[in-house]
Amino acid sequence: MPVLAYVLFKVNSGTEREVAQKLIEFGEVKQADIIFGEYDVVAKMVTQDLDKLEEFVSEKIRAVPNVLVTSTMIISREYKAINQIPAKK
Repeated sequence: MPVLAYVLFKVNSGTEREVAQKLIEFGEVKQADIIFGEYDVVAKMVTQDLDKLEEFVSEKIRAVPNVLVTSTMIISREYKAINQIPAKK
């Protein structure tokens, strides 16, 4: 069963764009965004199962240059996927 997850990243200051660009090169990463707050970047990803998620985060994500800390949150249920900005009224 596919596993959806968000991974939050703390990165070296000034490398947010570089990290986000690197993340979207991975097929598992469906979206990467620069954010404000405790973390710097968030990525939404999908893998085949929990074992593949663990392998992907441990071996690929944590090897991305300038990544200091990651926090992975598995999505238990997705209610609405937003893929575009609503039209102006």
